[in-house]
Amino acid sequence: MSIQALRERLASLKKQARNLLEETGSATWSAENKAKFDTLVDEAERVEQQIEAHQRLLDNEAENAFDNLPRNERKPAQQTDAQRAVDLFLRKMSKHLTAEESLLIRNTMSTTTGSEGGYTVQSTLASTFIEALKDYSGIRRVASRLVTENGADLSYPTTDGTAEEGEIIAQNTTANDADVTFGTVPLNVQKWSSKVITIPIELLQDTSIDILALVAQRVRDRIGRIQNRLMTADGTGTGQPYSLVGAAGVGKTGTTGQTTTVIYDDLVDLVDSIDPAYDDAAFKFMFGQTMRRTVRKIKDTAGRPIWTPSYDEGMSAKTPDLLLGYPVEINNAMPTPAANAKPISFGDHSKYMVRDAMEVTLFRFEDSAYMKKGQVGFLAWARAGGNLLDVNAVKTYRNSAT
Repeated sequence: MSIQALRERLASLKKQARNLLEETGSATWSAENKAKFDTLVDEAERVEQQIEAHQRLLDNEAENAFDNLPRNERKPAQQTDAQRAVDLFLRKMSKHLTAEESLLIRNTMSTTTGSEGGYTVQSTLASTFIEALKDYSGIRRVASRLVTENGADLSYPTTDGTAEEGEIIAQNTTANDADVTFGTVPLNVQKWSSKVITIPIELLQDTSIDILALVAQRVRDRIGRIQNRLMTADGTGTGQPYSLVGAAGVGKTGTTGQTTTVIYDDLVDLVDSIDPAYDDAAFKFMFGQTMRRTVRKIKDTAGRPIWTPSYDEGMSAKTPDLLLGYPVEINNAMPTPAANAKPISFGDHSKYMVRDAMEVTLFRFEDSAYMKKGQVGFLAWARAGGNLLDVNAVKTYRNSAT
């Protein structure tokens, strides 16, 4: 079965499960309803695993070969000057550039490191690259973003007014002072490398291949993976971004024995651990696929599933997966359930700030180390960092230690 057929099958299963939820409503669920819902969920999980296996295979083939490459859908004349300049930089060796082409590249891309083969990507294309990271990365989809012109160390101001309140005073009595307390959190950037991307010369010479899309995709995948992992869970703040999971407080810890599981009461308590002064319209759950396989089978005290599957009903009616009525963001960089792990976060994830220093630098290597293999190497550098600005806006669920 093709991956497209699997996706259609998955959408059908989710729609059936959602319809069952809507038809049953608030009534106590019968054993038959629960069994039917669980069967649909189990089948959906099996289909998802097949899709994941197909996608991993395609990703591996794409990384190790150059099949199914993006093709140019536009004629070169329809490219913008910025696109044409980057395309020329990627395709042609320096000594083969005409004077006009060299001038176009220099005018479009910064030449601060041109003598070493490196150019700063033009700002419009750099922004496109960052947006691609957002589409790719779970943490960037939910986080806020700050763009700075340089990568100097930055302390970002913060304040928490959830515990502040006014007063009642008698007539002709002076009001008391209540100064707002401000703090700061570090929001420094780190230097990220795509590692060298080697591309056969034949592909660079084939004008039907969208070489700009090919290199951009490789850069996005490589930098996106490491940024997502460190900004989500593994970053220590020392030479790395501060991770969301590491900075957020613990809202609920599982009872003894729950080293890999979570129960309905835990999720309710996690939701209630966020101060109601925050806007719950911005609240989301975030966890990986492993935890999703657990939570979407949990039932409430009336036997009703607390998981509402998504389904597409046309391009304009896409609905997200819901857990306890809140949207779910799947991010496989979240920790896997284990003793003392924090596999679930909940709250306003936009309080996590990703900072980008808008300079994406691209290097081209055409020396003998690559030429003797018939290849050209490309290396991208980016600067970014992240931190949770309000540790009370996001809470985590922690598995029991034993």
